[in-house]
Amino acid sequence: MTRQGAPLGRFAGLAAAAIALLAFTVPAFAENILQQVRHEPGAGGQVDIILQFSGPVGDVQSFTTESPPRIAFDLADTRNGLSERRVVVGTGATSAVSAVEAGGRTRVVVDLFRPADYQTRTEGNNLVISVGGSQGGAAVGTTAYSADPSKRLPADVEVSNVDFRRGEDGSGRLIVSFSGDGADAHLRTEGDKLVLDVPNARLGAGLERRLDVVDFATPVQTIEPRAHQGATRFTLSTAGAYESMAYQTGNQYVLEVSPRAEATVAAPTGRPAPREYSGRPVTFNFQDIPVRTVLQLMAEESELNIVASDSVQGNVTLRLVNVPWDQAMEIVLRAKSLDQRRDGNVIWVAPQSELAAYEQAREDARIALEQRAELISEYVPINYGRAEDIASLLTEESKTSQGGGAGAGDSQQGFLSPRGSVSFDRRTNTLLIVDIPQKVDEVKALVAMLDRPVEQVLIEGRIVIATEDFARDLGVRLGASSTNIRNPRGDFESGGFDVNLPITNPAGAIGFSLLRGGFTLDLELAALQSEGRGEVISNPRIITANQQEAVIKQGDEIGYVTLQQGAGGTGNFTVEFKEVVLELRVTPTITQDDRVFLDMNIKKDEVEGFTTTPLYSVPNISKREITTGVLVDNGQTVVIGGVYEFSSREDLSKVPFLGDLPALGNLFRRKGNTSTKAELLVFVTPRILKIEQR
Repeated sequence: MTRQGAPLGRFAGLAAAAIALLAFTVPAFAENILQQVRHEPGAGGQVDIILQFSGPVGDVQSFTTESPPRIAFDLADTRNGLSERRVVVGTGATSAVSAVEAGGRTRVVVDLFRPADYQTRTEGNNLVISVGGSQGGAAVGTTAYSADPSKRLPADVEVSNVDFRRGEDGSGRLIVSFSGDGADAHLRTEGDKLVLDVPNARLGAGLERRLDVVDFATPVQTIEPRAHQGATRFTLSTAGAYESMAYQTGNQYVLEVSPRAEATVAAPTGRPAPREYSGRPVTFNFQDIPVRTVLQLMAEESELNIVASDSVQGNVTLRLVNVPWDQAMEIVLRAKSLDQRRDGNVIWVAPQSELAAYEQAREDARIALEQRAELISEYVPINYGRAEDIASLLTEESKTSQGGGAGAGDSQQGFLSPRGSVSFDRRTNTLLIVDIPQKVDEVKALVAMLDRPVEQVLIEGRIVIATEDFARDLGVRLGASSTNIRNPRGDFESGGFDVNLPITNPAGAIGFSLLRGGFTLDLELAALQSEGRGEVISNPRIITANQQEAVIKQGDEIGYVTLQQGAGGTGNFTVEFKEVVLELRVTPTITQDDRVFLDMNIKKDEVEGFTTTPLYSVPNISKREITTGVLVDNGQTVVIGGVYEFSSREDLSKVPFLGDLPALGNLFRRKGNTSTKAELLVFVTPRILKIEQR
C-alpha cells in the first residue's frame, strides 16, 4: 500500500503533467483493459474507487492539481474499455471519475469537491483508490475536526425543535431545527429503520419523547429522538416500500420518506397530483458544497446547459440516494430559494425574485409594444352562427347599436386588446374587428374554430299503452208459486221469483220449472264471462340542432264551464279550455364519443269522462308524464320509463242465512270477479345526422 501526502505544489503538478503528456506520445501495445469503474463507501467516511482490469495492475503513476482539485492516474499499456466516459460519485470529497485513452495509455481523473488525501492499493486485478472525506484527513461521518481550524465543527449546537409533516404525495417529512449552523448529520438504514445521527449536537430539553405518527398515513410509523453518547440520534420505524432523501440548509435538516410508486398513497381530493420525475437516478452526499458546483454536476448528469446567475451563491449540505437528477435539482433550488426556466436544452437558474422581476419586465415591455402598435380593420363573415352572439363572446359584454353593435374601452375586453373593438351587422351577419395585427389573427383563428355547422339529432319516441280486462259473473233467480192460493179478492193466482240475484247481462241462462199439484218451483241460472285487450301506440318524431330545445305536441283543447264569483254574490259563467295533448319536449347534447345525452319530457293526456254538477260538467283527464335525462348511443333504442297497473275486484250478493248453507247456498247468492291490467312503456331512439364540413 502506498500513501500520498498533501497535494503537490503547482510547479510539481505541472512538471508531472508534462512528463505524463510526453509519455503518451510513445506508442505501445495495450496489453491490459480497464473494464469497470465503481465506488463503495469506505471506512471513516472515505470513498473507495475501484478500477477493475482484465489482467494484473501494471505501472501506475499519479499526480494532483489544486485548481480545480483533481487526482490523475496514468496507466501504461492499458486500453479504455468503459462504456461511459464519466462516472458520477457525489460522495464525500469525490465528485466524479472519468477516463480517456491516448497513445496506448489510459488516464483516469478523479474530480474532487475540495482537496483531500488519498491512498491506493492493489487487490488482484483491481486498483482501489481510497479518497478521504475532507481535507487534512478528517473523514465525513466522524467526529474528527478538520485540519483547518476555521472549518472545525462546532460542539455547542443544540436540537431546538422536531417537527413532522405529511406531503401531498403521501410522504413523511421530518424537519429538525438546530440552534445554529454547522450541525453534522449522517443518515443510515438498519433493516426497516432509518437512523439519523448528529454527533455534534445535543438534544434540547423536552424533546426526548417518542412520537407516534401512524395517523399521518406515511411510511413513517414512529420517531424516537434520543441523547446518545453526548450526541443526538433519531430512530424512525417504517412500514412498506419507501424511498428516502435528505438535505440540509442553514440550521434545518429535512428527511423525506416517500412511498414507492407501487405503494403510493393517493393525494387527497382537490389537491394537485405530485410531479413526476424522469431523470436518471443519482446519489449525492454533499457536506457544505457550493451550490454552483452542484449545478455543474447536474449539468453533466442531465447533458443540458445550465446557466447560473451571478447572484446564485452559498453552500448546501444534502444526502440523496437514487434520486432522479431533476428531482435532486428541484430540492437544491428549493433549499436556496432559487428557481429555473428552461428554453430548449438550456436551463437558467436564478433567485426566485430575480426571475419574477425579469418576467414582469418582459411582460411590461410586451404591453408597451401593444399599446404603440398600429390598429388594423378586418371583416369576418359568419356562416353558421350569429355575429351578435360571437361579438358578445369576444368582448364578454353585449353589443348594441343601430344595425349592429360596437365595443371598445380602456381595459382588456375578452379576446381583444385594450384598444380593440368589435362590431357586427345583423343584415349580412358579419363581424368588423379593429385591433392590433396579433389580436386580429387570434380572433380570426378563434372565429374559424367556432363558426362551424352544428350537428342535428333525430329523436323518435314510442309510447305504448297496453290494457287487459277480465270479468266473470254468476247469478241465480229462484221462486215458488201455488195456483190454490186465493188473493184478497178471492181469485186463485200463481207466484213469481222470490229470490232474485241475476247477473247484469244474462247472455247465458238456464231456466227450470217443477210442477206438482197446485205448486210451481222456478229456477234460473245465469253466467257471463268477458275478456278485452287493447293497445294504444303513439309515435312522435322531431329533429333539432345540438343543444337546442325542440317541442312537438298533438291533441285537443277540452272546453268546460266554470262559475266566477262576482260582487254582491252574483256569478258569471265562463268557458275555459284545458289541453289534452301528446307532447315531446327534448334538448339533445352530442358528446365527443358520438353519443347523445337527452334532457327530455314526454307527456300523454286522455279524457276519461266528465264529472257532472248541477250547473256544468268538468272533464276528467288521465295524465301520463315522464321527465328524465339519459345518455344513449347513436341509433340505440332505450326504454326510459314504464308503469304497470293491476286491479282486481270480487263482489258477492246473497240471502242471509240461506246463502251460507253448504251446496244449497249457491242458489241464494251471486258472485262477480273483475280484473284489469294496464302497462305504459316509453321508448326513445336518437340518431345523429352527420353534416359534411366544407
